[in-house]
Amino acid sequence: MNPQLVLSDQAFRQIRAFFHRESGIDLPENKRHLVAGRLRSRVATLKLDSYDAYFELIGQPDQAKERQCLIDRLTTNETFFFREPKHFELLAQSILPSLTQRPLRLWCAAASTGEEPYSLAMLLSDQLGPKGWELVASDLSTQALAAAAQGLYPMQRIELLPADYLKRFCQRGTGEYQGQLLIRRELREKVQLLQHNLMDSAAALGMFDVIFLRNVLIYFNPKSKQQAIDRLVSQLRPGGWLIVSHSESLYGTRSDLQMITPSVYRRPAVQNRICA
Repeated sequence: MNPQLVLSDQAFRQIRAFFHRESGIDLPENKRHLVAGRLRSRVATLKLDSYDAYFELIGQPDQAKERQCLIDRLTTNETFFFREPKHFELLAQSILPSLTQRPLRLWCAAASTGEEPYSLAMLLSDQLGPKGWELVASDLSTQALAAAAQGLYPMQRIELLPADYLKRFCQRGTGEYQGQLLIRRELREKVQLLQHNLMDSAAALGMFDVIFLRNVLIYFNPKSKQQAIDRLVSQLRPGGWLIVSHSESLYGTRSDLQMITPSVYRRPAVQNRICA
């Protein structure tokens, strides 16, 4: 690996423009070192002498896999089980009781490596049993989705995982898997994992009662944020719920969503009209 490899201004502008176009995510100037660090080993593996040469490579028509590789490397996938636990408490205590249509459909729109959708699947199984609900989990990164499909995680990520859920829905690793846990196969099979770009239409996924989109909007500029929210809300059933991170807000994006608490929004149910 060449320690003298420097990310030029031009290459950084090109890479950030490509990444924004493909993902909707902004890479501000203060992310230059992150971009350089995450791509350096790939540039070296391909025996290229510059990031400019790497960008030229990914622009070639036959380099779709390499373009996906770049997206995977630049996508942030840091997460853990039952992150921001108040959302899960609200889901169990208020949201699920408010929804009577079956099958209940949920969408985890930023699944990352799977901790969030599997947290949701555990709660749904606990509250509703094994039937009567569907869970779609999507992400832009194929690498993250592959990790989610495997369902194997270090024990360090279970700090907020309820002990009874750990016992019921996970298997502790032994031998070479000591210090890891595996999501039980029957729970993994309840989660439909698929690749989806939030900048694309989600009409093919159908309508949902609950959508989780947490810790994603903070990376979008206002225009991309508006586009992503519009696409998600179009797939939200009347009376459905949209949940974002505690650090995020939908202020200025949709006037037709009711804020229940900060970070939790609901689409009004269709009102019956009585004609005079």
